[in-house]
Amino acid sequence: MSERIAIVGGTGREGLGLAARWSAAGHEVHIGSRDAQRASDRAAELNGARAEGAPEIGWGANHEVVPHADVVVLTVPWKAHRATLEGLAGTLDGKLVIDITIPLAPPKVTQVSLPEGGSAAAQTKALVGGQAHVAVTLHHVSSGHLADPEHAFDCDVLVCADDPDARSRTMALVMDLGLNAIDAGVLANAVALESLTPVLLHINRTYGVKGAGIRVTGLES
Repeated sequence: MSERIAIVGGTGREGLGLAARWSAAGHEVHIGSRDAQRASDRAAELNGARAEGAPEIGWGANHEVVPHADVVVLTVPWKAHRATLEGLAGTLDGKLVIDITIPLAPPKVTQVSLPEGGSAAAQTKALVGGQAHVAVTLHHVSSGHLADPEHAFDCDVLVCADDPDARSRTMALVMDLGLNAIDAGVLANAVALESLTPVLLHINRTYGVKGAGIRVTGLES
């Protein structure tokens, strides 16, 4: 099923990689930014390189791209997380909000640093209230790999959401990125996903690798 997707904070490597891959999969994508001109410039670059037949990628300020989307993907740094959601208050009602934010505390990015309330996901749920369906995913995927259209993924991606339909739609979108999606249960479980990211960053640093991921075993039929 084709979705209308707004990527908030979509001009970073992660957001641009998501936009290119979802557009190639046939979804209608708009990238947003605090700076509309920056969003315009990045969209022009993506459109110049997009796959034949892929929908044109739109752009605008964050508050401009959200109202017309069914799915809103939050790809902002942790320090901008609360302010971004507060700035979108009232525009997220009825939408699927996919939050891929990781609560890191630079420079100690290889150390777990969970926020008050237990997780970024819990903060998102509290800020959007009960009017939007919140899902979380993509915590363990390298932004560099997402931005490389030639990269073939060899990892699993965990997806959490309280609403089963939100979880199912998010898993379908993850698979459209060329990744294998795994149902990881309710939103409260996101604390485990967020905590694992600093561990993977430590593994990257310790073993001199780029983009260490995870693989769930025992699921083969």
